[in-house]
Amino acid sequence: MPRGNAHHSKVHYQGKEDDFVIFVDDIKSVQNWKEDRSIPLAQVVSGFKIFVTHKHGAQNAHDEASKQILENEFGTHNEDECMIKILEGGSLQETESAERQAQKNETMGPRMAH
Repeated sequence: MPRGNAHHSKVHYQGKEDDFVIFVDDIKSVQNWKEDRSIPLAQVVSGFKIFVTHKHGAQNAHDEASKQILENEFGTHNEDECMIKILEGGSLQETESAERQAQKNETMGPRMAH
């Protein structure tokens, strides 16, 4: 049974101290938001979490950004204001996970008709 094969859209922001990533619904919604700021952030971002990559780029491990890290980088720990700055100054990225094929439980032996 195939698994994976999902689209992931995110905005990567290179800060002075760290790199930040937020996941968005799709690139089109970010572009629409940039043209019309009356669109609520809830219709743009996928979950209200800001991730930090510790200057390892957008493709590496993501840790949730602490309030202190946000305060040091953006001058505020208000996540809405930080997300707006990331959306304004970050680069849009879209990736697709490759489809995977695997057995669910390999301890059950070969899965073929006898």
